[in-house]
Amino acid sequence: MAAASHSPSSPYSCAKDSGPVIATTSLVTFLERIQETAFQTYERSKFDHKDFIDLSLKFDLSTTVKAFDEISKTENGSVSTKDFEEFIGKWFKSAGEDLVYVEPMDFETEPHGFLPKVENPEVRAWALEVHGLWKKLSREVSSSVHDHPEFHTLLPLPVPGMIPGSRFREVYYWDSYWVIRGLLASKMHETAKAIVTNLISLLDTYGYVLNGARAYYTNRSQPPLLSAMVHEIYNRTGDVDLVKKAFPALLKEYQFWNSEIHTMIIHDAENCNHSLNRYYAMWNKPRPEASAIDKRFASKFLNVNEKQKFYRELASTAESGWDFSTRWMRNPSEFTSLSTTTILPVDLNAFKLRMELDIAFFAKIVGEDAIAEDFLTASHTRKKAFNSVFWNENMGQWVDYWLNYGAEPKEPQTWEAQNQNQNVFASNFVPLWIDLFNSDTFLVEKVTRSLQSSGLLCAAGIATSLTNSGHQWDFPNGWAPIQHMIVEGLWRSASTEARKVARDIAERWIRANYVAYKKTGTMHEKYNVEKCGESGAGGIYRPQTGFGWSNGVLLTFLEEFGWPKDQNIDCN
Repeated sequence: MAAASHSPSSPYSCAKDSGPVIATTSLVTFLERIQETAFQTYERSKFDHKDFIDLSLKFDLSTTVKAFDEISKTENGSVSTKDFEEFIGKWFKSAGEDLVYVEPMDFETEPHGFLPKVENPEVRAWALEVHGLWKKLSREVSSSVHDHPEFHTLLPLPVPGMIPGSRFREVYYWDSYWVIRGLLASKMHETAKAIVTNLISLLDTYGYVLNGARAYYTNRSQPPLLSAMVHEIYNRTGDVDLVKKAFPALLKEYQFWNSEIHTMIIHDAENCNHSLNRYYAMWNKPRPEASAIDKRFASKFLNVNEKQKFYRELASTAESGWDFSTRWMRNPSEFTSLSTTTILPVDLNAFKLRMELDIAFFAKIVGEDAIAEDFLTASHTRKKAFNSVFWNENMGQWVDYWLNYGAEPKEPQTWEAQNQNQNVFASNFVPLWIDLFNSDTFLVEKVTRSLQSSGLLCAAGIATSLTNSGHQWDFPNGWAPIQHMIVEGLWRSASTEARKVARDIAERWIRANYVAYKKTGTMHEKYNVEKCGESGAGGIYRPQTGFGWSNGVLLTFLEEFGWPKDQNIDCN
């Protein structure tokens, strides 16, 4: 398999890491010290690294640092649990205290016209409970963050928004698309628009939408779905003012993803050059939110340059949203072989294609016909690149493309078949979500047959990969966004067979969510698609509940497919 052929012992030793680095704040740097001390002080099983980077100061930073330096410490940097907890309690506000609950402006207990296709009273009652979770996830930034931003890692935002839930106690970028889809199903149009307002605010401030609304996320973005959010809201509301407000920001975001660090050129067999995108974080140090753990992973590298390159790969993988998966590893059995910056991901380029189509659509609305024409041309050029670079005819899938080591953005690389990663991942089917592909019935039916024989379809939905690695974006975990994009792509096609498969996957996912909810009383971040009703596992943090995008996809599926009155909802 292609990925296995790219497995040198150290992919980071060739040249100095010379990529850009966005400086962080003094508070974040200090909180990394706090996090490291917590790591030394507590048992790993009782420790969530993010809890300590999300603390807020009670007093100014210099005074707090001085107090910390005066605590008695052992040689390895640990302190007694009693001393550490007393220090944290005296000098910090708890993680999450910088956000306050706020009632969503347009929440109704049972909105008019809510899920009209759901006829089963048991399913309808459950759907209303999930709808009610929007109240629990609604937050606004506290006045302290606006008045004293230097006391917080949380970034100020102009209006209330939705958090994913549990440890993810701030706004996240790509999660927001599926949150918005759920809010639209819940008839909460103003709350959906507010999410877009906050993301545009981040874009205007930093030049790109951050991974999340924290000071430690300023070094990277996430899958670019802002244009898709605006498009979905416009389709429901016809809000031209929202399009006019978002349009300049979307052009700015498009330029960010077209910057040199994110763009590589592939020279195909027909002598055409294709400009395609990769993830590339502006950071070469441990991720502050997981600094203590990242340092342990990097300890196998002997020199600073190798460590810096590995840290950039960690942050770039986080930018992908798929953190972590064997998809990004030159050697699937070795975590430190992460090489995300040397991959052209098929789904990222599908999102860029969606962005091009969306901007062309919006440009027509705002009267910018020349821009519309430019972006339509760009979309058709990218579609050709999909056919030349990503499409694998034998597999009937679009696959990631591996770059050669030491590749420079301005230097075209010649396309080689062996550089296609022929391992099966759910991302191979994400291009179905784009109308330029799902409108081709012959293509859709070929890809549908490939999906059916891929091994990814399981009892409770689509697995993320076929490799049970222990990483959370691998088998047997299934994630709501993946189910949604593939199902919606199949459903939008004219193929009877594809639409049948779409409905079947959606029903499996709905059942799995329902049974898990009845067992645990909550919605989960991810699910085990091998076992209907089981939550997912794996990764470097405990499985989370809440959960924004899972709620959104469930409500979207119920809105589209409904649930017949006499149809059983249990796993059997």
